[in-house]
Amino acid sequence: MVDVWWGIVEANGPGQYNWSAYRSLFQLVQKTGLKIQAIMSFHQCGGNIGDDVFIPLPKWVLAIGENNPDIFYTNRVGTRNKECLSLSVDNQPLFEGRTAVQIYSDYMRSFRGNMSDFLEAGNIVDIEVGLGPAGELRYPSYTQSQGWKFPGIGEFQCYDKYMRTDFKEAATKAGHSEWDLPDDAGTYNNVPLETGFFGPNGTYLTEKGKFFLIWYSSKLLLHGDQILDEANKAFLGCKVKLSAKVAGIHWWYKDASHAAELTAGYYNLDNRDGYRPIARMLARHYGTFNFTCLEMRNSEHPAYAKLSVGWKENIDVAGENALSRYDGYAYNQILLNARPNGINKNGPPKLKMAGLTYLQLSGKLLQKRNFNTFKTFVKKMHADLDYCPEYEKPAPVSRSNGEISMDELLEATQRTKPFPWDEQTDARIGGILAEYWDRLLNKFFLSN
Repeated sequence: MVDVWWGIVEANGPGQYNWSAYRSLFQLVQKTGLKIQAIMSFHQCGGNIGDDVFIPLPKWVLAIGENNPDIFYTNRVGTRNKECLSLSVDNQPLFEGRTAVQIYSDYMRSFRGNMSDFLEAGNIVDIEVGLGPAGELRYPSYTQSQGWKFPGIGEFQCYDKYMRTDFKEAATKAGHSEWDLPDDAGTYNNVPLETGFFGPNGTYLTEKGKFFLIWYSSKLLLHGDQILDEANKAFLGCKVKLSAKVAGIHWWYKDASHAAELTAGYYNLDNRDGYRPIARMLARHYGTFNFTCLEMRNSEHPAYAKLSVGWKENIDVAGENALSRYDGYAYNQILLNARPNGINKNGPPKLKMAGLTYLQLSGKLLQKRNFNTFKTFVKKMHADLDYCPEYEKPAPVSRSNGEISMDELLEATQRTKPFPWDEQTDARIGGILAEYWDRLLNKFFLSN
Protein backbone atom coordinates (compact mmCIF):
# COMPACT_ATOMS: atom_id res chain seq x y z
CA MET A 1 0.00 0.00 0.00
CA VAL A 2 1.34 3.41 -0.94
CA ASP A 3 -0.05 6.91 -0.72
CA VAL A 4 0.17 8.67 -4.08
CA TRP A 5 0.48 12.19 -2.70
CA TRP A 6 -1.19 15.07 -4.56
CA GLY A 7 1.29 17.40 -2.85
CA ILE A 8 4.20 15.61 -4.56
CA VAL A 9 2.82 14.83 -8.00
CA GLU A 10 1.10 18.14 -8.85
CA ALA A 11 3.40 20.32 -6.75
CA ASN A 12 4.75 22.53 -9.52
CA GLY A 13 1.52 23.93 -10.88
CA PRO A 14 -2.02 23.12 -12.09
CA GLY A 15 -1.94 20.11 -14.40
CA GLN A 16 1.85 19.74 -14.13
CA TYR A 17 2.17 16.13 -13.05
CA ASN A 18 5.45 14.41 -12.16
CA TRP A 19 5.00 10.66 -11.74
CA SER A 20 8.69 9.72 -11.97
CA ALA A 21 9.21 8.85 -8.29
CA TYR A 22 6.15 6.61 -8.26
CA ARG A 23 7.14 4.87 -11.48
CA SER A 24 10.52 4.04 -9.89
CA LEU A 25 8.79 2.71 -6.78
CA PHE A 26 6.28 0.64 -8.75
CA GLN A 27 9.10 -0.88 -10.82
CA LEU A 28 10.75 -2.08 -7.61
CA VAL A 29 7.48 -3.58 -6.38
CA GLN A 30 6.93 -5.20 -9.78
CA LYS A 31 10.32 -6.92 -9.58
CA THR A 32 9.44 -8.49 -6.22
CA GLY A 33 6.22 -9.97 -7.57
CA LEU A 34 4.09 -8.11 -5.03
CA LYS A 35 0.87 -6.23 -5.79
CA ILE A 36 0.11 -2.53 -5.27
CA GLN A 37 -2.74 -0.81 -3.48
CA ALA A 38 -2.46 2.81 -4.65
CA ILE A 39 -4.15 5.51 -2.61
CA MET A 40 -5.18 8.72 -4.34
CA SER A 41 -4.16 10.94 -1.42
CA PHE A 42 -5.66 14.40 -1.81
CA HIS A 43 -4.77 15.38 1.77
CA GLN A 44 -1.60 16.46 3.51
CA CYS A 45 0.59 14.07 5.42
CA GLY A 46 1.11 15.41 8.93
CA GLY A 47 -1.22 16.21 11.80
CA ASN A 48 -2.70 12.75 12.30
CA ILE A 49 -1.75 9.85 14.54
CA GLY A 50 1.20 7.97 13.05
CA ASP A 51 2.32 10.75 10.70
CA ASP A 52 6.09 11.17 11.00
CA VAL A 53 6.72 13.27 7.87
CA PHE A 54 5.06 16.37 6.48
CA ILE A 55 3.78 16.64 2.91
CA PRO A 56 1.52 19.68 2.41
CA LEU A 57 -1.04 20.27 -0.30
CA PRO A 58 0.42 21.66 -3.55
CA LYS A 59 1.90 25.14 -3.05
CA TRP A 60 -0.29 26.65 -5.75
CA VAL A 61 -3.40 25.42 -3.91
CA LEU A 62 -2.17 26.84 -0.61
CA ALA A 63 -1.49 30.14 -2.40
CA ILE A 64 -5.14 30.28 -3.51
CA GLY A 65 -6.07 29.60 0.11
CA GLU A 66 -4.07 32.62 1.25
CA ASN A 67 -6.45 34.87 -0.68
CA ASN A 68 -9.52 32.74 -0.04
CA PRO A 69 -9.15 30.76 3.21
CA ASP A 70 -12.76 29.56 2.92
CA ILE A 71 -11.57 26.79 0.60
CA PHE A 72 -10.49 24.98 3.80
CA TYR A 73 -12.60 23.35 6.49
CA THR A 74 -13.37 25.85 9.25
CA ASN A 75 -14.56 25.45 12.84
CA ARG A 76 -16.94 27.76 14.72
CA VAL A 77 -14.26 30.23 15.88
CA GLY A 78 -12.82 30.47 12.37
CA THR A 79 -9.76 28.23 12.64
CA ARG A 80 -8.86 26.87 9.20
CA ASN A 81 -7.70 23.33 8.57
CA LYS A 82 -5.29 23.06 5.63
CA GLU A 83 -5.13 19.28 5.65
CA CYS A 84 -7.49 19.04 2.69
CA LEU A 85 -9.97 21.12 0.73
CA SER A 86 -13.44 21.63 2.13
CA LEU A 87 -16.15 19.64 0.39
CA SER A 88 -17.93 22.98 0.02
CA VAL A 89 -15.65 23.81 -2.94
CA ASP A 90 -16.25 20.53 -4.76
CA ASN A 91 -18.11 22.42 -7.48
CA GLN A 92 -16.64 25.90 -7.12
CA PRO A 93 -14.33 26.88 -10.07
CA LEU A 94 -11.77 28.53 -7.79
CA PHE A 95 -8.62 26.72 -8.91
CA GLU A 96 -7.44 28.31 -12.15
CA GLY A 97 -10.93 27.73 -13.52
CA ARG A 98 -11.26 24.18 -12.25
CA THR A 99 -13.42 22.87 -9.42
CA ALA A 100 -12.00 20.61 -6.73
CA VAL A 101 -13.81 17.61 -8.25
CA GLN A 102 -12.29 18.40 -11.66
CA ILE A 103 -8.84 18.54 -10.03
CA TYR A 104 -9.33 15.10 -8.48
CA SER A 105 -10.70 13.70 -11.74
CA ASP A 106 -7.81 15.07 -13.84
CA TYR A 107 -5.31 13.67 -11.33
CA MET A 108 -6.80 10.17 -11.45
CA ARG A 109 -7.00 10.19 -15.25
CA SER A 110 -3.35 11.26 -15.42
CA PHE A 111 -2.43 8.44 -13.03
CA ARG A 112 -4.15 5.93 -15.28
CA GLY A 113 -2.42 7.25 -18.39
CA ASN A 114 1.04 7.28 -16.82
CA MET A 115 0.69 3.96 -15.03
CA SER A 116 -1.09 2.08 -17.82
CA ASP A 117 1.69 -0.51 -18.12
CA PHE A 118 1.44 -1.42 -14.42
CA LEU A 119 -2.35 -1.51 -14.61
CA GLU A 120 -2.35 -3.73 -17.71
CA ALA A 121 0.24 -6.06 -16.18
CA GLY A 122 -1.94 -6.52 -13.09
CA ASN A 123 0.60 -5.00 -10.69
CA ILE A 124 -1.89 -2.42 -9.39
CA VAL A 125 -4.92 -4.25 -8.05
CA ASP A 126 -6.60 -1.69 -5.79
CA ILE A 127 -7.28 2.03 -6.09
CA GLU A 128 -8.37 3.64 -2.83
CA VAL A 129 -9.85 7.08 -3.40
CA GLY A 130 -9.02 9.71 -0.79
CA LEU A 131 -12.15 11.53 0.31
CA GLY A 132 -10.99 13.68 3.20
CA PRO A 133 -8.52 13.98 6.09
CA ALA A 134 -6.22 10.95 6.40
CA GLY A 135 -7.86 9.82 3.15
CA GLU A 136 -11.07 9.03 5.02
CA LEU A 137 -14.64 9.99 4.18
CA ARG A 138 -15.18 12.32 7.14
CA TYR A 139 -14.74 15.87 8.34
CA PRO A 140 -11.44 16.81 10.08
CA SER A 141 -13.23 17.09 13.41
CA TYR A 142 -10.37 15.84 15.57
CA THR A 143 -7.02 17.28 14.57
CA GLN A 144 -4.04 17.10 16.90
CA SER A 145 -2.41 20.15 15.32
CA GLN A 146 -5.43 22.20 16.41
CA GLY A 147 -5.19 21.00 20.00
CA TRP A 148 -7.50 17.98 19.97
CA LYS A 149 -6.63 15.24 22.46
CA PHE A 150 -8.25 11.87 22.90
CA PRO A 151 -11.08 11.44 23.90
CA GLY A 152 -12.39 14.93 23.04
CA ILE A 153 -15.64 15.07 21.10
CA GLY A 154 -14.13 17.19 18.31
CA GLU A 155 -15.82 20.07 16.51
CA PHE A 156 -18.14 20.53 13.55
CA GLN A 157 -16.25 21.77 10.47
CA CYS A 158 -18.86 23.67 8.47
CA TYR A 159 -18.28 27.34 9.17
CA ASP A 160 -16.59 28.47 5.95
CA LYS A 161 -18.65 30.93 3.91
CA TYR A 162 -19.70 28.33 1.36
CA MET A 163 -21.04 25.92 3.97
CA ARG A 164 -22.75 28.72 5.88
CA THR A 165 -24.53 29.86 2.72
CA ASP A 166 -25.52 26.31 1.82
CA PHE A 167 -27.00 25.63 5.25
CA LYS A 168 -28.92 28.91 5.32
CA GLU A 169 -30.41 28.14 1.90
CA ALA A 170 -31.38 24.63 3.03
CA ALA A 171 -32.95 25.90 6.26
CA THR A 172 -34.87 28.64 4.44
CA LYS A 173 -36.16 26.14 1.91
CA ALA A 174 -37.36 23.99 4.83
CA GLY A 175 -39.27 26.97 6.23
CA HIS A 176 -36.84 27.84 9.02
CA SER A 177 -34.83 30.83 7.88
CA GLU A 178 -34.17 31.61 11.55
CA TRP A 179 -32.05 28.48 12.02
CA ASP A 180 -28.29 28.81 12.01
CA LEU A 181 -25.31 26.50 12.48
CA PRO A 182 -24.77 25.14 16.03
CA ASP A 183 -23.24 27.42 18.63
CA ASP A 184 -23.62 25.09 21.61
CA ALA A 185 -21.55 22.05 20.51
CA GLY A 186 -18.48 22.82 22.63
CA THR A 187 -14.84 22.65 21.59
CA TYR A 188 -12.39 19.92 20.62
CA ASN A 189 -11.70 18.54 24.09
CA ASN A 190 -15.12 18.81 25.70
CA VAL A 191 -17.07 15.74 26.76
CA PRO A 192 -20.74 15.44 25.75
CA LEU A 193 -22.12 16.45 29.16
CA GLU A 194 -20.29 19.77 28.97
CA THR A 195 -22.22 20.89 25.89
CA GLY A 196 -25.77 21.92 25.18
CA PHE A 197 -25.77 20.10 21.85
CA PHE A 198 -24.69 16.62 22.99
CA GLY A 199 -25.87 16.55 26.60
CA PRO A 200 -29.00 14.75 27.90
CA ASN A 201 -32.02 16.15 26.04
CA GLY A 202 -29.51 18.12 23.97
CA THR A 203 -29.99 20.03 20.74
CA TYR A 204 -29.14 16.92 18.71
CA LEU A 205 -32.54 15.49 19.72
CA THR A 206 -34.55 18.55 18.62
CA GLU A 207 -36.05 19.23 15.21
CA LYS A 208 -33.39 21.87 14.56
CA GLY A 209 -30.58 19.56 15.64
CA LYS A 210 -31.82 16.67 13.53
CA PHE A 211 -32.15 18.93 10.50
CA PHE A 212 -28.57 20.11 10.91
CA LEU A 213 -27.17 16.59 11.37
CA ILE A 214 -29.00 15.29 8.30
CA TRP A 215 -27.65 18.22 6.28
CA TYR A 216 -24.11 17.81 7.64
CA SER A 217 -23.93 14.05 7.02
CA SER A 218 -25.69 14.30 3.65
CA LYS A 219 -23.09 16.76 2.37
CA LEU A 220 -20.47 14.11 3.16
CA LEU A 221 -22.42 11.43 1.29
CA LEU A 222 -22.75 13.66 -1.79
CA HIS A 223 -19.04 14.48 -1.63
CA GLY A 224 -18.05 10.82 -1.62
CA ASP A 225 -20.58 9.89 -4.30
CA GLN A 226 -19.41 12.60 -6.69
CA ILE A 227 -15.69 11.84 -6.40
CA LEU A 228 -16.18 8.08 -6.59
CA ASP A 229 -18.22 8.60 -9.75
CA GLU A 230 -15.21 10.40 -11.26
CA ALA A 231 -12.90 7.60 -10.07
CA ASN A 232 -15.17 5.03 -11.66
CA LYS A 233 -14.99 6.89 -14.99
CA ALA A 234 -11.22 7.38 -14.72
CA PHE A 235 -10.50 3.67 -14.15
CA LEU A 236 -13.34 2.22 -16.21
CA GLY A 237 -12.25 -1.12 -17.70
CA CYS A 238 -9.14 -1.45 -15.51
CA LYS A 239 -8.79 -4.71 -13.59
CA VAL A 240 -8.68 -3.05 -10.19
CA LYS A 241 -10.94 -2.68 -7.20
CA LEU A 242 -12.10 0.76 -6.14
CA SER A 243 -12.37 1.44 -2.44
CA ALA A 244 -12.99 4.21 0.07
CA LYS A 245 -11.98 4.44 3.71
CA VAL A 246 -14.32 5.11 6.63
CA ALA A 247 -12.90 6.06 10.02
CA GLY A 248 -13.35 3.94 13.13
CA ILE A 249 -14.60 6.61 15.55
CA HIS A 250 -14.78 4.50 18.69
CA TRP A 251 -14.67 7.08 21.49
CA TRP A 252 -18.07 8.10 22.91
CA TYR A 253 -19.61 5.25 20.91
CA LYS A 254 -21.47 4.09 24.02
CA ASP A 255 -22.68 7.59 24.93
CA ALA A 256 -26.25 8.24 23.80
CA SER A 257 -25.10 11.17 21.65
CA HIS A 258 -22.26 9.39 19.81
CA ALA A 259 -20.76 12.89 19.84
CA ALA A 260 -17.39 12.11 18.21
CA GLU A 261 -19.09 10.33 15.33
CA LEU A 262 -21.52 13.19 14.79
CA THR A 263 -18.82 15.86 14.56
CA ALA A 264 -16.97 13.64 12.05
CA GLY A 265 -20.09 13.49 9.87
CA TYR A 266 -21.38 10.02 10.80
CA TYR A 267 -24.98 10.57 11.95
CA ASN A 268 -25.01 7.34 13.90
CA LEU A 269 -27.19 6.82 16.97
CA ASP A 270 -28.55 3.79 18.78
CA ASN A 271 -31.73 4.06 16.69
CA ARG A 272 -30.11 5.35 13.49
CA ASP A 273 -27.50 3.66 11.28
CA GLY A 274 -24.99 6.24 10.10
CA TYR A 275 -22.82 3.83 8.13
CA ARG A 276 -25.19 1.90 5.91
CA PRO A 277 -25.98 4.95 3.71
CA ILE A 278 -22.23 5.14 3.01
CA ALA A 279 -22.18 1.46 2.08
CA ARG A 280 -25.20 1.95 -0.17
CA MET A 281 -23.50 4.86 -1.89
CA LEU A 282 -20.37 2.74 -2.38
CA ALA A 283 -22.46 -0.08 -3.83
CA ARG A 284 -23.49 2.25 -6.68
CA HIS A 285 -19.83 2.42 -7.73
CA TYR A 286 -19.00 -1.26 -7.01
CA GLY A 287 -16.70 0.09 -4.30
CA THR A 288 -15.14 -1.67 -1.32
CA PHE A 289 -16.01 -0.44 2.17
CA ASN A 290 -12.65 -0.06 3.93
CA PHE A 291 -13.01 0.36 7.67
CA THR A 292 -10.25 1.42 10.06
CA CYS A 293 -9.50 0.51 13.69
CA LEU A 294 -10.00 -3.24 13.23
CA GLU A 295 -7.67 -3.93 16.16
CA MET A 296 -9.98 -2.19 18.65
CA ARG A 297 -11.67 -4.66 20.97
CA ASN A 298 -15.40 -4.87 21.64
CA SER A 299 -14.87 -3.11 24.96
CA GLU A 300 -13.77 -0.10 22.89
CA HIS A 301 -16.23 -0.30 20.01
CA PRO A 302 -18.11 -3.10 18.18
CA ALA A 303 -16.38 -2.97 14.80
CA TYR A 304 -18.36 -5.95 13.53
CA ALA A 305 -21.55 -3.86 13.79
CA LYS A 306 -20.05 -1.26 11.46
CA LEU A 307 -18.58 -3.78 9.04
CA SER A 308 -21.93 -5.53 8.72
CA VAL A 309 -23.42 -2.57 6.84
CA GLY A 310 -21.21 -3.43 3.86
CA TRP A 311 -22.30 -7.04 3.91
CA LYS A 312 -25.94 -5.94 4.10
CA GLU A 313 -25.42 -3.92 0.91
CA ASN A 314 -23.66 -6.89 -0.75
CA ILE A 315 -20.34 -5.14 -1.29
CA ASP A 316 -16.80 -6.13 -0.40
CA VAL A 317 -15.61 -5.13 3.03
CA ALA A 318 -11.95 -4.52 3.80
CA GLY A 319 -10.13 -3.03 6.74
CA GLU A 320 -6.97 -1.84 8.38
CA ASN A 321 -5.63 -1.27 11.85
CA ALA A 322 -5.23 2.30 13.08
CA LEU A 323 -2.24 1.86 15.40
CA SER A 324 0.96 -0.16 15.08
CA ARG A 325 0.21 -3.17 17.26
CA TYR A 326 2.22 -6.38 17.59
CA ASP A 327 0.32 -8.15 20.37
CA GLY A 328 -1.94 -11.18 20.21
CA TYR A 329 -4.91 -9.24 21.57
CA ALA A 330 -4.92 -6.86 18.59
CA TYR A 331 -4.41 -9.69 16.08
CA ASN A 332 -7.22 -11.67 17.69
CA GLN A 333 -9.61 -8.78 17.32
CA ILE A 334 -8.71 -8.39 13.65
CA LEU A 335 -9.34 -12.10 13.13
CA LEU A 336 -12.69 -11.82 14.87
CA ASN A 337 -13.70 -8.89 12.67
CA ALA A 338 -12.40 -10.62 9.53
CA ARG A 339 -14.71 -13.60 10.07
CA PRO A 340 -17.29 -12.77 12.75
CA ASN A 341 -19.00 -16.14 12.29
CA GLY A 342 -15.77 -18.11 12.23
CA ILE A 343 -14.60 -20.55 9.55
CA ASN A 344 -17.06 -22.55 7.47
CA LYS A 345 -15.66 -26.00 6.63
CA ASN A 346 -18.27 -26.48 3.90
CA GLY A 347 -17.17 -23.45 1.90
CA PRO A 348 -16.20 -19.80 2.25
CA PRO A 349 -17.97 -18.07 5.15
CA LYS A 350 -20.78 -15.74 4.15
CA LEU A 351 -19.37 -12.92 6.26
CA LYS A 352 -15.70 -12.29 5.66
CA MET A 353 -13.44 -9.38 4.80
CA ALA A 354 -12.16 -9.18 1.26
CA GLY A 355 -8.81 -7.79 2.32
CA LEU A 356 -6.70 -6.33 5.08
CA THR A 357 -4.10 -3.56 4.97
CA TYR A 358 -1.74 -4.06 7.90
CA LEU A 359 -0.14 -0.90 9.27
CA GLN A 360 2.74 -0.89 9.10
CA LEU A 361 6.02 -2.32 7.83
CA SER A 362 8.66 -1.19 10.32
CA GLY A 363 11.85 -2.22 12.03
CA LYS A 364 9.88 -3.11 15.15
CA LEU A 365 7.60 -5.46 13.19
CA LEU A 366 10.66 -7.26 11.80
CA GLN A 367 12.09 -7.99 15.24
CA LYS A 368 12.19 -11.77 15.64
CA ARG A 369 9.46 -12.22 18.25
CA ASN A 370 7.11 -9.68 16.64
CA PHE A 371 7.62 -11.08 13.16
CA ASN A 372 7.04 -14.67 14.27
CA THR A 373 3.75 -13.57 15.85
CA PHE A 374 2.87 -11.68 12.69
CA LYS A 375 3.54 -14.76 10.53
CA THR A 376 1.21 -16.76 12.77
CA PHE A 377 -1.42 -14.06 12.38
CA VAL A 378 -1.12 -14.14 8.57
CA LYS A 379 -1.49 -17.91 8.64
CA LYS A 380 -4.64 -17.58 10.74
CA MET A 381 -6.02 -14.93 8.38
CA HIS A 382 -5.77 -17.61 5.68
CA ALA A 383 -7.49 -20.17 7.91
CA ASP A 384 -4.20 -22.12 8.21
CA LEU A 385 -4.22 -22.83 4.47
CA ASP A 386 -0.96 -23.00 2.54
CA TYR A 387 0.21 -20.09 0.41
CA CYS A 388 -1.63 -19.90 -2.91
CA PRO A 389 0.49 -18.31 -5.66
CA GLU A 390 -2.52 -17.81 -7.93
CA TYR A 391 -3.93 -14.39 -7.17
CA GLU A 392 -7.57 -13.90 -8.09
CA LYS A 393 -7.46 -10.86 -10.34
CA PRO A 394 -10.18 -8.23 -9.93
CA ALA A 395 -12.81 -7.93 -12.63
CA PRO A 396 -12.65 -4.87 -14.91
CA VAL A 397 -14.26 -1.79 -13.39
CA SER A 398 -17.85 -1.46 -14.61
CA ARG A 399 -19.65 1.84 -14.98
CA SER A 400 -21.44 3.05 -11.86
CA ASN A 401 -25.12 2.35 -11.54
CA GLY A 402 -27.64 5.18 -11.90
CA GLU A 403 -27.75 8.00 -9.39
CA ILE A 404 -29.30 7.29 -6.00
CA SER A 405 -31.61 9.89 -4.50
CA MET A 406 -30.84 11.23 -1.05
CA ASP A 407 -34.19 9.82 0.13
CA GLU A 408 -33.06 6.34 -0.88
CA LEU A 409 -29.72 6.78 0.87
CA LEU A 410 -31.39 8.03 4.04
CA GLU A 411 -33.76 5.05 4.03
CA ALA A 412 -30.67 3.00 4.86
CA THR A 413 -30.41 4.75 8.23
CA GLN A 414 -33.25 2.63 9.57
CA ARG A 415 -31.89 0.04 11.92
CA THR A 416 -32.45 -3.58 10.87
CA LYS A 417 -31.56 -6.47 13.10
CA PRO A 418 -29.71 -9.41 11.56
CA PHE A 419 -31.08 -11.66 14.32
CA PRO A 420 -34.48 -11.78 16.06
CA TRP A 421 -33.32 -10.41 19.41
CA ASP A 422 -32.99 -7.00 21.00
CA GLU A 423 -29.90 -4.78 21.18
CA GLN A 424 -29.04 -5.84 24.72
CA THR A 425 -28.94 -9.44 23.59
CA ASP A 426 -26.93 -8.41 20.52
CA ALA A 427 -24.34 -6.79 22.78
CA ARG A 428 -24.29 -9.74 25.17
CA ILE A 429 -23.83 -12.27 22.35
CA GLY A 430 -21.11 -10.09 20.81
CA GLY A 431 -19.31 -9.93 24.16
CA ILE A 432 -19.51 -13.69 24.61
CA LEU A 433 -18.11 -14.26 21.10
CA ALA A 434 -15.28 -11.80 21.69
CA GLU A 435 -14.38 -13.40 25.02
CA TYR A 436 -14.43 -16.86 23.43
CA TRP A 437 -12.15 -15.80 20.58
CA ASP A 438 -9.80 -14.07 23.02
CA ARG A 439 -9.42 -17.21 25.11
CA LEU A 440 -9.07 -19.50 22.11
CA LEU A 441 -6.62 -17.43 20.08
CA ASN A 442 -4.58 -15.96 22.93
CA LYS A 443 -3.90 -19.48 24.10
CA PHE A 444 -2.24 -20.06 20.73
CA PHE A 445 -0.49 -16.70 20.34
CA LEU A 446 0.83 -16.41 23.87
CA SER A 447 2.33 -19.89 23.69
CA ASN A 448 4.45 -18.93 20.68
